[in-house]
Amino acid sequence: MKNILILGAGTSGTMMANHLRPKLKKDQWNITIVDQYRTHYYQPGFLFLPFDIYTEDQVKKVGKKFIPKGVNYIQKKIEKIIPTENKVELEDETLSYDILIIATGSKIAPEEVEGMKGKNWHKNVFDFYTYEGSLALRNKLREWEGGKLVVHLTEMPIKCPVAPLEFAFLADSYFTKKGMRDKVDLTYVTPLSGAFTKAKSSESLGYLLKEKNIKLETDFAIESVDNDGNKIIDYGGREIEYDLLVTIPTNMGDEVIERSGMGDDLNFIPTHHNTLQSLEHENVFIIGDATNIPASKAGSVAHFEAETLTDNILLYIDGKPLKEEFDGHANCFIETGHNKALLIDFNYKQEPVEGTFPFPVVGPLKLLKESVFNHWGKLAFRWIYWNMLLKGIAIPFISRNMSTKGKKIN
Repeated sequence: MKNILILGAGTSGTMMANHLRPKLKKDQWNITIVDQYRTHYYQPGFLFLPFDIYTEDQVKKVGKKFIPKGVNYIQKKIEKIIPTENKVELEDETLSYDILIIATGSKIAPEEVEGMKGKNWHKNVFDFYTYEGSLALRNKLREWEGGKLVVHLTEMPIKCPVAPLEFAFLADSYFTKKGMRDKVDLTYVTPLSGAFTKAKSSESLGYLLKEKNIKLETDFAIESVDNDGNKIIDYGGREIEYDLLVTIPTNMGDEVIERSGMGDDLNFIPTHHNTLQSLEHENVFIIGDATNIPASKAGSVAHFEAETLTDNILLYIDGKPLKEEFDGHANCFIETGHNKALLIDFNYKQEPVEGTFPFPVVGPLKLLKESVFNHWGKLAFRWIYWNMLLKGIAIPFISRNMSTKGKKIN
């Protein structure tokens, strides 16, 4: 018997277990998945939890229920990967593998910025990229009476690059509905030179910031958080005051990657951009937020990666050349508040443009255009996530590679 070992039972790892088990003979291949956490979180829901759009029960479930029959599930901490020996050390045992899939994701690292995780952490300085941070922020917003709200992005890359902007838009909508928008001075602070990483999207989203009276501070490279003065300070000495700071800290790969000596400075693993194979170990494959590929760290990307990676693992087993197929495809709905959303679709080479999705002309979804339909599409994705995506069920009419049909590409 040969062994496939999957590290991480989040979105990517769970999808890979569901994709691979039906395609491999059980008398030839054991599949084992390891994760230290019992709970599986629907991370896109962390954006909605602070605004009471979702409840706690809608963003978390027991992870084991999504692992398919015939896959060994181990709930233990992963201590170290030893790729030269084809072994992984857990807290109290060592596992051997023939093929390793690393899906250990990424985490926030507020300690990387001086003072960020200080005395006011989850008091008037919050994240919403963790369940705990999102829940604490929800409780704060319920009682907050207004003042200077700063939504701040530390650095790229981060999970779901549009989420910080979405938070600012939803905050505008939230306080408007509460009848206290005039009591909230809302500012969006980014290290980028525009509202978003892509030029076309940045232009569209920048306009929305102005329309919603959200101030934009660009090129802000944060040095520290002053907990006594309630201000953030950049390396040039620029200061921005806040009463409530919602920050997206540095995102880093899991600590096990650092302990194993397999990652870059942010613990992301050097990965072939198109095959998702490790650049250093041929029987190691990486998926999702654990990779260093220049694609969005979002659930849709992991979904498209999983389809290509499944094919490539089967090819690897058969000793055939891998498909250099994955093109960095990402699509995501961007909540703009007041029950509307934008949709963007892009890849490594093509930035978001206007058009229709998933079909030319008929759509029915519009790209880079606000609509109520897009908003409902965003909310519907939660059902798709729990009932289709995690289980490895193909989403109809949406290709793993980006199509140019229906797009206004110059």
